[in-house]
Amino acid sequence: MKVIQATEKLVIEGKISVFLAGSIEGDTAIRWQDNIIEKLSEENVTLFNPRRSSWDNSWKQEISNVQFKEQVTWELEALEQADMIIMYFDPSAKSPISLLELGLFANSGKLIVCCPDGFWRKGNVDIVCERYDVQQVSKLEHLVQEIRKKLK
Repeated sequence: MKVIQATEKLVIEGKISVFLAGSIEGDTAIRWQDNIIEKLSEENVTLFNPRRSSWDNSWKQEISNVQFKEQVTWELEALEQADMIIMYFDPSAKSPISLLELGLFANSGKLIVCCPDGFWRKGNVDIVCERYDVQQVSKLEHLVQEIRKKLK
């Protein structure tokens, strides 16, 4: 397994590449990406992890901010390059960027969504997934199972 964190160079090594999309929001959202990485540690896969260890919450989220623009550009390029996008909506977070990414990639054919009960816009997520035939799973562990199926 190879893990590429934002904003490292996007080099795919392994059978497939998977973007870990979904809730990040500082200390609000669980660190679900770590769980996925741990469970796939023995697999032949490249994971794109947007959770940046050097992120600074004081950065202005404006196009003129070099670090912010680098992050967003990296995420969009990684989403486009990935063979598969898994997306987790943490019920304790709002996840506006994840909702945006759901809309951007709902019609891509490479998205699998986990949106548990309690997420504040679960109804919207469910309707988008139904309309664009996006696969949904009920638990975080099922995202791992879907990646493993794709590896076979």
